[in-house]
Amino acid sequence: MANVFIISAPSGSGKSTLLNRVRKQVPNLEFSISYTTRPPRGTEQNGREYFFVRRPEFEYMRDQGEFLEHANVFGDYYGTARRFLEKAEREGRDLLLDIDVQGAAQVKDKLPRAVSIFILPPDRAELERRLRERGQDSEEVIERRLREATREIENYAKYDYILVNDRLPDSIAALEAILLTERQKHAGKNDRELSARAESCRLERVRERLEPILQSFQKRLLMAGNRAGESHEAD
Repeated sequence: MANVFIISAPSGSGKSTLLNRVRKQVPNLEFSISYTTRPPRGTEQNGREYFFVRRPEFEYMRDQGEFLEHANVFGDYYGTARRFLEKAEREGRDLLLDIDVQGAAQVKDKLPRAVSIFILPPDRAELERRLRERGQDSEEVIERRLREATREIENYAKYDYILVNDRLPDSIAALEAILLTERQKHAGKNDRELSARAESCRLERVRERLEPILQSFQKRLLMAGNRAGESHEAD
């Protein structure tokens, strides 16, 4: 049976860059391209970043049970077709899923052995900087993504590994170590150096490091709530 790796991260965490680099370095990975009903952005191409389909087509696939997982995000559907898992198993490859926390929960429910990895930005300020630097979202969308990031991050404890993406080379090495270590476990092998690097990203090993990151998001959320309260009182 194929190993299934779930990767989740708030938008702007650098997940796509990280995955693209790791996919070039780790062999025998089947990458699942998600289906979505949202329109393409910028230079996105159908079948490369996503399969772009109309809502009726997505709903038909959903009703036919063709999705391993699916979710509604900001009013648009996203889903992973089961055929990617079937293809990976048929070809003796492992499956890499780039999905949000909703989809991750569905996959873990269906495939308890799936390994889940949550990628975090160094803090909220850095996430905001990255979102603005991309230059592809309006101010309203950026604020919405930041609010959504705060909600997504609350689910970090449900994941097997936590990877703080502050330095890309270190993050690439850590993610590669996690994928290869988990692959070796199922093959009855063990590389101590790789295993040690992977284990350093285990939830119980990074709790102390996570505290200031989580506080940076919670503090901003509290400030926003206080401003809303003051505005209400002024009315």
